[in-house]
Amino acid sequence: MDWENEARRIVKAELARRGMTYERLAKRLKTIGINETERSIANKMSRGTFSFIFFLQCMKAIGNNDVAFNIAVNRTVSSESVLEPRDSEKN
Repeated sequence: MDWENEARRIVKAELARRGMTYERLAKRLKTIGINETERSIANKMSRGTFSFIFFLQCMKAIGNNDVAFNIAVNRTVSSESVLEPRDSEKN
C-alpha cells in the first residue's frame, strides 16, 4: 500500500470536487489561522507526506466538515482479524 499516494489522492479529490486550487486553499487556510503558501501546499501534495493535522485543516478550510473516504486496500481483512488481538498481544 502506498500510503503517501492514498493521502494525496484523498485531498486532491476533495479539492477537485470544489474546483479549488492550491492558491485558494492557502487563502482559506489563512482565514482559520494556518499559514501555508501555494508552494508549500504543492510540495506537501507532491510528497504526500503531510500530517493528519494538515489533512484536517485542509478539510476545514475546504468546507468539508463531514469527511468520508474509502481506502484502496489490496487485501481482504475480516472484521474478526481487526478486532481480535494477536497471540503476542494477549495478556
